[in-house]
Amino acid sequence: MDSSSCTNNTNTNNNNKKKKKKKKRGSCYCMILPPHPPPSKKNKSGKAALLHLKPLISTSESSSHSSLSISLEPNRPFTIGRSTRHCNLVFDDRRVSNQHCLILFDASLLKLYLLDGSSLNGVFVNGVRIGKPEELSAGDEVLLVCAKNQGLCCSHLRIGFIIRSIVFENNVEEDMLVQACSNNRKINKRIVAYNPIIGRAYSLLTRCRNILQSHDPILHLCDAASYNDNTTDISSLNSLSKDNNAPHFDGVVPNIPCCNFVPPPGKNFYLNRLEFMHHTPLSHQPVVSLLELLYPVESLSRLFIATFTSDILWFLSYCEIPFHLPVTIACHNTERCWRSGPDKRSSIPYPEFPNLVVVYPPFPEAIAFGKDCKKQGIACHHPKLLVLQRQDSIRVIITSANLVANQWNRVTNTVWWQDFPRTSSPDYSSLFSHIYHGDTNKDSKPDFAAQLAGFMASLLTDVPSQAHWIVELTKYDFGGAKGHLIASVPGIHSDRVPSMIETMPFLPANQAYSVKFLGLVEASVVGLSHLFQTAADSNGAQLKKLAAFLRKSCEKAYGVLEILLIRNKNVPADANAVSVFVPNPNEHSKGDCVQLGFLPRNVAKWVSPLWDIGFFRFSGYVCPKEALAAALGRNSVKVQLILHVSQGPHFQDISRMMQPEHVIALCSLIASVRRCSGLWRLQEVLGQYRWPESLESDFIYGASSIGSSMNSQFLAAFSAASGKRSLQSFESEESDPEWGCWSASQESKCPSIRIIFPTIERVKNACNGILPSKRILCFSERTWQRLRTANILHDAVPHPHNRVGHPMHVKVARRRFQSKMDAPSSGWVYCGSHNFSAAAWGRPISNSASQANRLEKVNSSLGLRLHICNYELGIIFIFPPTETKGDIGKNCTNLDDVVLPYVVPAPKYGFKDRPATMQAMREALAELTKQEREKFAEIIATKEMVEEILDEEEEEEEEEAIEETSYVVEEKEDEKAYAEQLWSQVDSSQSC
Repeated sequence: MDSSSCTNNTNTNNNNKKKKKKKKRGSCYCMILPPHPPPSKKNKSGKAALLHLKPLISTSESSSHSSLSISLEPNRPFTIGRSTRHCNLVFDDRRVSNQHCLILFDASLLKLYLLDGSSLNGVFVNGVRIGKPEELSAGDEVLLVCAKNQGLCCSHLRIGFIIRSIVFENNVEEDMLVQACSNNRKINKRIVAYNPIIGRAYSLLTRCRNILQSHDPILHLCDAASYNDNTTDISSLNSLSKDNNAPHFDGVVPNIPCCNFVPPPGKNFYLNRLEFMHHTPLSHQPVVSLLELLYPVESLSRLFIATFTSDILWFLSYCEIPFHLPVTIACHNTERCWRSGPDKRSSIPYPEFPNLVVVYPPFPEAIAFGKDCKKQGIACHHPKLLVLQRQDSIRVIITSANLVANQWNRVTNTVWWQDFPRTSSPDYSSLFSHIYHGDTNKDSKPDFAAQLAGFMASLLTDVPSQAHWIVELTKYDFGGAKGHLIASVPGIHSDRVPSMIETMPFLPANQAYSVKFLGLVEASVVGLSHLFQTAADSNGAQLKKLAAFLRKSCEKAYGVLEILLIRNKNVPADANAVSVFVPNPNEHSKGDCVQLGFLPRNVAKWVSPLWDIGFFRFSGYVCPKEALAAALGRNSVKVQLILHVSQGPHFQDISRMMQPEHVIALCSLIASVRRCSGLWRLQEVLGQYRWPESLESDFIYGASSIGSSMNSQFLAAFSAASGKRSLQSFESEESDPEWGCWSASQESKCPSIRIIFPTIERVKNACNGILPSKRILCFSERTWQRLRTANILHDAVPHPHNRVGHPMHVKVARRRFQSKMDAPSSGWVYCGSHNFSAAAWGRPISNSASQANRLEKVNSSLGLRLHICNYELGIIFIFPPTETKGDIGKNCTNLDDVVLPYVVPAPKYGFKDRPATMQAMREALAELTKQEREKFAEIIATKEMVEEILDEEEEEEEEEAIEETSYVVEEKEDEKAYAEQLWSQVDSSQSC
């Protein structure tokens, strides 16, 4: 049996040099507070609470110390634990953690809350282990160690205390229960909750009121019941608590709010709850915490997270993630994300959590500087996404906060989420839904599921063990999504494919059914020049035949050539091999064809399994000029091949016939399907509407980072993608493809967008000075010098007012049109991870020579190719110019209902104002006086600030200038070797 003792260390008695009794082993030493201690100097409100306790310790000698009184100041934690240095009430027992728990007095609500600190053995109130703040009432029994779990069978062998009474002091008005007990008179001196029955009744009354006034009382009641039954084993976190990275209470109240049901924002977003904010269940302020978003954790079946920076150990401990829960975390890694080997794409870093997999999404070589991949580039895996799968629903969360404590608790971020119900049967067609250009049909199927699946697949395509996520998404109905996903995927995206291919009918040979088009995939042809080399085609017969076929094909339509794909199942070099043939365009010469080459190994690897089982059909198209140039050996450039993907004969049977190898192949297919990204995705969504330009009232973008490529060209591209058009156009210009499009010259003459970014003075005057903003704000001095004459910078003043002085990490844009009469405003609002930079949204690349050959109108501001560096994800809410009944939502029907996280209209920069550039912040730190520097150094020395610096080592995503030369992809040596192996084993004279 372990002896124990408890000691009450109080700051109010530090000046009272009383002789202490010698502590005996097994005794309970209590320092009784004065009945009415004077309020502390820091206690400006004058309110206080007296807590009368009966200690419970594992020794019979405790009976002589049957009472204990402690004084609680408002909003100042009272810490209980084993450490005599950090705790106010000490229990000397090895089963009690150093900082086991704490009590917090909320003076505004006249309530006491018990919070678990960093306990290993838990905190129990009336026999139930707490995981969220628990309100304390008179009569409650608090145990620091569960006697049952510790094998202490005797009821008196307990460590904790019983609350005898709670006394609130100061001139206050109690709520209806206390007023009723005092004959409805105002209590001017003391309010005493001495009766345990009344105390518990008061607590139950409060909970009932919260349930009745919640958004969904039934769900709120069910959630509360499920939480009380919490029996999750978190013993696996014990090893983490012993680590130096484990969270512990160091004098700052942790942000652990009551996990009540929080209604989803709909066509709106919330802000994260900062640590100084008190949790008030009835508050209408749109704030939410990470714990509330995950609550209840026990019902999760799996969890997916995408983030830039991460503190995984903090997340596991803070959110009490069960050790057995499958968790996938995709995060940035400077080295692993650039490695070409798939085996470097994932890791299982924590043995205590065998089902936690960390994924490192790849950056394509196309975004490296020049052709040397070793030079890599400036690129980030920058999204902030959480997908919470439950049995009956799936929750999608899009935020601007990374997976670190500081950004959830001390920095303002946006949070949006929505729950989607489970369907009766999986819907695989939802993975391919997309918006067709010019489609204004409000009843068209939304593409939320397809966009989410495509983005997640792009992160997981090199990690086969996580491919199941794509299949899981088919089990839920995303049709009621409140917004459109806006994703960015790194690469140089091409728009060279004529739109006619998307709708071209494709009917496989000997098939009598119509085939539904699903999407396009950009691939290539490898080994094309082999057959047409002198040794293989000595008389040039095959080359002449190919040229004749290509010439006839060019005469047909649209400058593209339809090719045939043939499976080669019995090739030793690769059982998945697929041959590429050019057929004779003469309809009367069926079976006459010339083989070009093969699909690349990495494409054939997923095409063949899906094709063989009949889930999908594949056809293809190439550019005849490219194919002929490669056949003649004039260059080593890859010949682009566009795969046309359509439903196969067994598409409807996927869920029944699916095998593990098909799951992996499906993930690769979804990752490869062509989707608009970045600026082009923005244009795809917003281009469905014709916005009333004459009614525009504001167009603003607030972000924590402004890209170094910010100039009139990028601003014009972003405005054009947002649907902005020129009002000054003439009828004679209507035949011009660029008629009415917003251009860089127009942007220079009449700036369209206001950039919201904090001034250096605002950052210097923040609560904790410059340091908290130093790592989350990015604005180069060179960019500022370029933009200062444009007169488009406005100060970022946090909103609401209680966030002033705290850093903002939000990325929010809005374009608003003030309707005439009393009609609601129209426009759109974006929030997510995209900073205002070309790295995030993409830099348009134009080619005037090829543009002249385009058959469709194109906005030159958006280019024919788009260079994107980062992975990004956001959500955009649209409020069309004319509302219909289908557009009116219950949560938000008006654009003006969306309250932005900064003051609008934002104050314009004055003549002397300067943004908080990196250089400006360095200069401000150098200008600190000696006394300020000493104080600054003292702050940095604290563990809290050191953790903050580590947490915010992130947003340096300034992109370098990229050469304007055309980027071409050459056939790699390993692809050539693969093709040579196939050529040696495949009969080139085979019939197609």
